[in-house]
Amino acid sequence: MTPRELGPGETARAHGALRALRPHLGDREAFVRHVDEVLRAQGYRLAAVLPAGGGDAEAAAGFRVLDMLAHGRILYVDDLSTLPAARGRGHGAALLEWCAAEGRRLGCRSLQLDSGVGPERADAHRLYLNAGMRIASHHFARDLG
Repeated sequence: MTPRELGPGETARAHGALRALRPHLGDREAFVRHVDEVLRAQGYRLAAVLPAGGGDAEAAAGFRVLDMLAHGRILYVDDLSTLPAARGRGHGAALLEWCAAEGRRLGCRSLQLDSGVGPERADAHRLYLNAGMRIASHHFARDLG
């Protein structure tokens, strides 16, 4: 189980894994169009754990490198998700470590992500803490629509 980056021609392979986290995502074609035409232009990249025999990702991470006044250069994980049937196999931890290594390679000072709160997020939070992450801030949001 070695994560690897997915190029633009492979974006569809991450759809199911990321839809497990983001159920509002549209169909596969709409997802590919949005990632490849909008998000990748903003620096978004995908990494995934793929099954040995080929096929769609069992787990995927969407991330980007940001330069911020507050934190300097960081690798920010937008999305990290594993298919429910593939959970508990270390895919999430492997993706976090892959992202950390990629961040180091690109000169990032830290690996960061935001995570929702609630009892349904307990497993994800345990994964992040076990991966050496810490709760560093509160994230505030306001709907504008």
